[in-house]
Amino acid sequence: MKPPPFAYRAPESLGEALALLAEHGDDAKVLAGGQSLVPLLNLRLARPALLVDLARVPGLAGVDQRDGGLALGAMARERTLERSQLVRRLAPLLSAALPFIGHPAIRSRGTLGGSLAHADPAAELPAVAAALDAEMVVLSAARGERTVAAKDFFSGFFSTALEPDEILTEVRIPRLATGMGVCFMEVARRHGDFAMVGVAVAVRLEAGNIAEARLALTGVAQVPVRAIDAERSLVGAAPDPTRFAGVAEAVADGLEPRSDLHGSSGYRRQVARALVRRALAVASRRAAVHNSQRDLGEGDTG
Repeated sequence: MKPPPFAYRAPESLGEALALLAEHGDDAKVLAGGQSLVPLLNLRLARPALLVDLARVPGLAGVDQRDGGLALGAMARERTLERSQLVRRLAPLLSAALPFIGHPAIRSRGTLGGSLAHADPAAELPAVAAALDAEMVVLSAARGERTVAAKDFFSGFFSTALEPDEILTEVRIPRLATGMGVCFMEVARRHGDFAMVGVAVAVRLEAGNIAEARLALTGVAQVPVRAIDAERSLVGAAPDPTRFAGVAEAVADGLEPRSDLHGSSGYRRQVARALVRRALAVASRRAAVHNSQRDLGEGDTG
């Protein structure tokens, strides 16, 4: 397999990269790791006239704490984030999801921004971004900087709110309440494959009941699905199996996933039902452990 012909530029500043996109518009494509784009080129499913490689642009790979949350450069490697203690402490749900992405060699090249901008409907990181209310900072030469909430960023199948002349520069994950128990689960044909169905869950307990819940799914629609109604129904409830089974049933009934050669729509709904129930139970148990450690004066482990 060989890609179609294209020109290649590796700018050494963000301004130079933005100028190239402004000049070439839809004919240009940003290369931010290449773990998704290069296979598409080789299959000739993508045919850009110009590739703009961001690997040499400085200042786009930071992993920093800001306002109690995280400010992550779009070019931060997935393997770097996976190993980061700061990410583990401030965004444990992100840490839980990262090992499911491909294999270590892929995560060593793949980037946070590359995955989010690619917007594969079966990818892990878009669902995590939706669950955590992440914000995407995008920049263009003509209009400057703007911030897009995760719920508005993913617009369709492999589609985002990014304009052709814009670059995703930073992902901001706001500070969450301490003591969140998290769980990421997925079903894939093989480890490292894209998820047939995946769920991202975070739960916080107070006085034995659920005080906050976050639930997002991947692989069940053209964009990540945030189950807001399910989250609201859990607040104030006891974390018991019957409650989780009912929530999982309601979530699955509201899904209309596509059928393909790997599984039917009905199968995907069944998998979603099982994963939501299991992930809620695991996240709740972990939240209870956090509360026990806090009560014993051992602090919050994230």
